Amino acid sequence: MVTAVRRGTSIHEVAKRFGVSRSTVQRWIQRAAKKRLDRVDWSDRPAGRREPINKTSGNIESLVLGIRRDLKESSALGEYGAVAISREMKKRRVKSAPSIRTIGRVLERRGALDGRKRTRRPAPPSGWYLPDVADWQAEVDCFDIVEGLVIQGGIQVEVLNGISLRGGLVASWPRAKITAKSTVNVLTRHWRAFGLPGCAQFDNDTVFQGPHHHPDTLGRVTRFCLSLGVTPVFTPPRETGFQAAIENFNGRWQSKVWSRFHFPSRLELLAQSNKFVTASRRRSAERIANAPPRAPFPEAWKLDLQAPPQGVIVFLRRTNATGKATVLGHMFSIDRNWLNRLVRAEVDLAHDCIRFYPLRRRDPTYQPLLREAPYHFPQRKFHE
Repeated sequence: MVTAVRRGTSIHEVAKRFGVSRSTVQRWIQRAAKKRLDRVDWSDRPAGRREPINKTSGNIESLVLGIRRDLKESSALGEYGAVAISREMKKRRVKSAPSIRTIGRVLERRGALDGRKRTRRPAPPSGWYLPDVADWQAEVDCFDIVEGLVIQGGIQVEVLNGISLRGGLVASWPRAKITAKSTVNVLTRHWRAFGLPGCAQFDNDTVFQGPHHHPDTLGRVTRFCLSLGVTPVFTPPRETGFQAAIENFNGRWQSKVWSRFHFPSRLELLAQSNKFVTASRRRSAERIANAPPRAPFPEAWKLDLQAPPQGVIVFLRRTNATGKATVLGHMFSIDRNWLNRLVRAEVDLAHDCIRFYPLRRRDPTYQPLLREAPYHFPQRKFHE
């Protein structure tokens, strides 16, 4: 372009020939000036100064590092961070002393910070604490109760919500009171319609697990799951993450149903909740279809609460400072080297034992057997 202009071609014709704007041609002509073309710096660069006008000078940066070194070696307070360096520069009356934030950036840029940044590790995959679920061999339905809702006029409402971890199959049952009996009734209808999951996950509410004031107690919901071959899973108390799926759905239900409308009665709330559940299932139809298969609900099944429970119950627990954990009201010694750590306790009622496996979010596949402890569930009459 510069050669063509120097030969007498107009800037307009050169810009048209090379498909650029006239200002581009003018910029390169100004860059070349009257120099020989082989002596012109043709490298492209943004307009303006090569260095920002407010860049901290090398002398100031060296002074910052020198003061930090002096303070670290001789300061009576033992402080040599950005604040201490700024204070020392003011004491020395340094001209054009940088701000505390600038000093901090200088220290970071020069690698002179002692603090270590927190290492952010990726979260483990969903269902990592249940091997069959983690391998997509089984589905798990998660359930939780939303309490403390009141319709205008003092009408109390509790809601049992559910969602499958892999398929996202949601369910919601607003009631005046969620009890173990009502939970069994709605889960029976739900699983008859959609099939049985491999596991059913709950928190440690007495509605799901049963009373806590006596050891060796299995509630109605637990016995119901075991009678259908569904493994009940109880999450650890006061632990985050394990109930994330159902807690997320609880929040969605409250924001999209409860908070959006005025409900004069529980019937209107139930109708709107059913609309939301139907729409959610329709949107997740493809995900539900691609989830692990569910077992068919047995036609001749009948709940017998007096029958000895059979199967496996999973308790996710955290050991104490001596490597012990409580399961079904009994304290078990697990491993003196596995202190304050998560474990999966599998209560095998058929083989009268409890198997303990370590759980690590950092290494979710590391789950060797820690200990197998004898345990026999006493056969007592179930008081309905």
